[in-house]
Amino acid sequence: MHVHFIVNPKAKNGLSKKIWNEVKTKLTGLNYQVHFTEFPKHATQIAEQIGCTATKETILIVVGGDGTMNEVINGAIPFPLIRIAYIPAGSGNDFARGFHLPATPQESTERILTVLGQSGTYYDAGYFQNKDTPHGYFVNSIGAGFDAQISLSANRSIIKKWLNKASMGNMVYAFYLIKELFTYKPGLCEISIDGEKYQFTKTWFITISNHPYYGGGMKISPTADPGDGKLNITVVDRLSKLKLLAVFISVFWGGHTRFKEVKTFQGEKIDIDFKGLIPVHADGEYIGSTPVHIEVKPKSWIIL
Repeated sequence: MHVHFIVNPKAKNGLSKKIWNEVKTKLTGLNYQVHFTEFPKHATQIAEQIGCTATKETILIVVGGDGTMNEVINGAIPFPLIRIAYIPAGSGNDFARGFHLPATPQESTERILTVLGQSGTYYDAGYFQNKDTPHGYFVNSIGAGFDAQISLSANRSIIKKWLNKASMGNMVYAFYLIKELFTYKPGLCEISIDGEKYQFTKTWFITISNHPYYGGGMKISPTADPGDGKLNITVVDRLSKLKLLAVFISVFWGGHTRFKEVKTFQGEKIDIDFKGLIPVHADGEYIGSTPVHIEVKPKSWIIL
């Protein structure tokens, strides 16, 4: 068994490096290699390079946020010998919530050291294609519309840097939710789910979920299960700006699904197209614009 740590030292505005320095003090006696990411998508390259040379079971332990995990998944998923483990060191950490993993680096490290050598559990991933990205994978969610615009604005903001320093990184999404609410215009959307077509006339956003959480703890799809071979679809359409705020408040406990303007579906293959170019995110990372094709890849990777 080979063990590799992939560390994003810039995650959570540099706090990830401090977390790694604490983690490595607990690794006495463990034979491992460590790789530090240096630029966007570097974690994907590292995971691919490790996967290409793997001749026996290989553990990739990710130290970073949801974006780092997304990059590692995209590099590792083609290689059946790779197992994934995670030490949360980001601002959102929806991955840890969605896969029922410990919330703190200390608990995560202790857990990983006890399960090394075990076979792990297979989970689903989502696969996507659009004109901007020939192909890619996600393990949390993919979304088009208002929430993708919020994610894009938040990730580009210097405000996130300062809030991360104060351990309040999630607050940046609330700030941009209010800001974008005044300028974003809902639009015509066509969606195909396993061949069945739907049209929505004033769609704020569509989220495709592999597990319940996104946006730093919002329970966008309460019944989503990353091991059921399905993706859950949430469509928010034809509501006022004031009611949209109520939806985002209630989404923290899943209460938004009671609104008549919130439609939910399940499917394996989904196509989304808006009138005009609408931003799309995968696991909170901007991937371009609609149209986008999405499908589930059942039990396609293993987590320890």
